[in-house]
Amino acid sequence: MKLNFTGFSDPGLIRSSNQDAYYIDPEGRFFIVADGMGGHAGGEEASRIAAHEIQAYLVANWDSSESTEKLLEMALWHANEGILQDQQNHPERADMGTTVVAVVFRSSDSPWCAHVGDSRIYRLREAQLEQITEDHTWVARAIKVGDITSDEARVHPFRHVLSRCLGREDLHQVDVQPLDVQVGDRLLLCSDGLTEELVDQKIFDYLHDTPLLEKAALSLIEAAKQEGGHDNITVVIVALENS
Repeated sequence: MKLNFTGFSDPGLIRSSNQDAYYIDPEGRFFIVADGMGGHAGGEEASRIAAHEIQAYLVANWDSSESTEKLLEMALWHANEGILQDQQNHPERADMGTTVVAVVFRSSDSPWCAHVGDSRIYRLREAQLEQITEDHTWVARAIKVGDITSDEARVHPFRHVLSRCLGREDLHQVDVQPLDVQVGDRLLLCSDGLTEELVDQKIFDYLHDTPLLEKAALSLIEAAKQEGGHDNITVVIVALENS
């Protein structure tokens, strides 16, 4: 099995800056998307720190005896500490934070993913698109307990309220889980600038019907912009192909 991959980020049509960050390991070992918050400078810095610290930790410890699960979990905790340290050094960025999703392919173990916040990972398998991550938001919790519907959540005034993000002293858990993948699957990592504008069926259409990865990614971004482009939009696609 080999990996083919691509990624793009766009500021959208409303924001003057891009507070998203992403990183694709040149060897295809891991993929990261982060969506910062906390004002222009704060959001950009938080997502940048998260992507950099996760990348640096994974590279430095790649050949360690740690399981992939533990390696990925520790990388996210390392990123959280990096943001907290920057907050202490720069009080003007004290309220900054970021969401993050990450996927790791390590030959000694099955692939794993991790996330904090409402950036998402989807898996496209044949004719089915499945959201792998569960949003850490007020509305996601409300949907789960039956207080609101998915349609109501898309326009709910609390839809952007996060229950978890990197850059908080009170962050007590990061979600890490194994990834069930097979040849033919496509993984999509994205910020909520995509999912705020496009319903899952639209995401499926572009991801499923566009063979070329770069065209699929750019088409998703353009479609989100056509729907308003109210936020920064970041898309990373990973295709699992025959060797």
